[in-house]
Amino acid sequence: MGGVHAITPFTLLDYPGEVACIIWFSKCNLRCVYCHNPEIVFGDGKISDATCLDFLEKRKGQLTGVVFSGGEPTLCKDLPFFAAKAKELGFKVKIDTNGANPDVIRDFIDKKLVDCVALDYKCPPGRAKELLGTDKFVEVSKKTLEVLVAAYREKKIDMEVRTTFHSDLMNADDLNQIIADLEHSGYDGKYSIQNIVSFGTQTIGNISKPQSEMDISKIKPSDKIQICFRNFPKLPATLEEALQNIK
Repeated sequence: MGGVHAITPFTLLDYPGEVACIIWFSKCNLRCVYCHNPEIVFGDGKISDATCLDFLEKRKGQLTGVVFSGGEPTLCKDLPFFAAKAKELGFKVKIDTNGANPDVIRDFIDKKLVDCVALDYKCPPGRAKELLGTDKFVEVSKKTLEVLVAAYREKKIDMEVRTTFHSDLMNADDLNQIIADLEHSGYDGKYSIQNIVSFGTQTIGNISKPQSEMDISKIKPSDKIQICFRNFPKLPATLEEALQNIK
């Protein structure tokens, strides 16, 4: 299932600290209403394995990292092959995942095929069917979090957790539930709240632009997790800074 849909040849944002490319895999097992990659989720692989490998070989010495994203890259049966080739060429490997395939993630960690994982913690379990189109993967996503946190605490991988936020679809209580669960899991890294950036037909759910704003005063600070903001033009980089500004 899935294949290489597209390649972004250069990014400094998607793998912090690395000069990277992004390999986008088609297909996904979720239907998040705010997803801004419907052409990837519903599309097919457009780029051959040979073309993808040729690209990586030509970027040896120019790039330091490869990001496998999608869609959901862990659905692709060829992902281990691509990751092994990337490691062979000297690249660091990052995987962006929705957490629906914990066994795949565990296997990558055990085989040292991944250096960093970004986990999309979509929403509290009770909101899954409404926002993701299914609640089928709630329990397996919890397992993925356990696998990742254990590996992170043992310094086998770097990781971050992130949530895409639409202020008319979610609120501070939803975020607080996620933060509390991350704390309970033993995670003490970076948690990024990402502002929705696409609307209308660019999204799977054809969602409209938010009419309300996030009430950051209701987000509970954590003494374990660094809570950060992305793509919010009126907010600083961290919750700590934001709360200081409104005192």
